[in-house]
Amino acid sequence: MTLAPVPPLGVSQTAINVLSALLEARTGQQIGAYRSWRVDTALKPLLRARKLDTLDQLVTQLLQGSDRSIGDTIVDALVNQETSFFRDAQVFQTLAEVVAEAESDRRRARIWCAGCSTGQEPLSLAMQFAERKEATGAPIPEIIATDVSDAAIARGRSGRFSQFEIQRGLPVRRMVQWFDTTGSDWVAKPDLLAMVAFRRMNLVADQPPPGQFDVVLCRNVLLYLSAETKNEVFPKIAAALKPDGVFVMGAGETVIGQTRLFEPSKRFRGCYEPLGKGLSR
Repeated sequence: MTLAPVPPLGVSQTAINVLSALLEARTGQQIGAYRSWRVDTALKPLLRARKLDTLDQLVTQLLQGSDRSIGDTIVDALVNQETSFFRDAQVFQTLAEVVAEAESDRRRARIWCAGCSTGQEPLSLAMQFAERKEATGAPIPEIIATDVSDAAIARGRSGRFSQFEIQRGLPVRRMVQWFDTTGSDWVAKPDLLAMVAFRRMNLVADQPPPGQFDVVLCRNVLLYLSAETKNEVFPKIAAALKPDGVFVMGAGETVIGQTRLFEPSKRFRGCYEPLGKGLSR
C-alpha cells in the first residue's frame, strides 16, 4: 500500500495530494510519503515567478484551467532531475565493454538513454566514444536520449551547463576539449551535441524510439514508479532491446522480484539481459 505524502509544515494536504496526483498522471512518478518536502522546495521558484504565496494558490490556478501551460511547468519542476557527468564511473567502463562486444560483427552499436534528465549521461557517452574513435578508429554508437520533461530536453539540446554542473564529473581536460565558455556557463561544442539525438518521451505513455538497442540505460527512474506502472514500462524496455542487449539500472535498483522479463547478466556485472526475448512476464 502506498502511503499518502505528508505535507510540509504550512502546506495543506489538499495541495500536496493534487500536485502528487498531477505528477503521477503525467509521468507515472510517485512522491513518497516522506518526500513531499521536495514539492514545496521544487515549486518555490514557480511561486515567486507567479507572485504567489502558497501552493494552495498555485493549485487553484491549476484547477481553474485558464493557463494550460501551468500543468507542464509544475511537472517539469517536480520531476527529479538529479544527474552528473560520468555518474558511477564503473558503469561507463562496463558500457565500453558492452559496445565493443556489440560491434564485433562490424556494425554500429545503438544506445538508448531513457530518463536522460538534462543530458549529462548521453553527453558523457558521446565524449567517451568520440575519444575512443580518435584513439582506435572505432565508430561512435548511435545515442538516443529521452526524457519526460520538455525543459530537461531543451537543456540537453542546448548543452549549456553552469560552472557547478560542469565540474561534477568532468576533469579540466574534458571541459576544455568539449565545451566553450559563455559568460559563467559552459556550452557543449556542436560536434559533441551532434552525437546525441534528444527527444521528448513519456516512458509510461509513449512508445520507445524505433528499432532495437544494444544498451538501454534507465537509471534511477523506475525507482519513483509504482509496481503497477513498472509492469507497463518493463515490457517496453525489453522489446526495445536486442536479444543479446543489456539493460542498465541505477545502483540501488533491481529487476529481481519485480519482473520476469530480465535476468542478471552473466557477461556484464551489474547489468541485466532479456529473459526469453522479453515475450512474457
